[in-house]
Amino acid sequence: MSISRRQARTIARKAVKRVAEGESISHLNIMPMMDIMTVLLIAFLFQSVTGASAMAVGNVNLPTSRTYTPIPAGAVVVTISDRAILVEGQPVVPVKNGSIDPSLKKDGALGIEIPKLARFLGMVRGQNVARLRNQGKTPPKKPELVIIADKATRYRLLFEVIVSSRSEVAGYRGFRLIVIRPSAAAG
Repeated sequence: MSISRRQARTIARKAVKRVAEGESISHLNIMPMMDIMTVLLIAFLFQSVTGASAMAVGNVNLPTSRTYTPIPAGAVVVTISDRAILVEGQPVVPVKNGSIDPSLKKDGALGIEIPKLARFLGMVRGQNVARLRNQGKTPPKKPELVIIADKATRYRLLFEVIVSSRSEVAGYRGFRLIVIRPSAAAG
């Protein structure tokens, strides 16, 4: 049902006549606005979660390297496989479908720190420091982690490993990612 312009003007004039002149607004009902803001907040949170999961990297070709830098003494090797995260060849945290079980993360599904991995890395770092001191060597001021991951490893999983290793418990500050060295024929 549509109304004409004349009918719309008549309705508007009647509405203006109902409001007394000089009447002030003594209160403002902000509940509807708060409801809208709550819905927007939930929508933005949902979008950020789905956006973060959409950033999962699939088939990414690793860059090639033409240089060779030796791994420093005391560096720990972390391998991210499709079944587990391994530290120095020992499985620490299981991986299923390219991610970590939310119950193993600090803040559940949205968490990015894996406490079990951080504790294990901290223990390994402590053992490496003790071993280097026993050999009469000075432990590095900036402990390094060498990360080996398949090119199909999700970015989020790689990020969770790095965040866990940077925690106060683990204490790693330097990171090296293993890349494919080009063959002589590729030039």
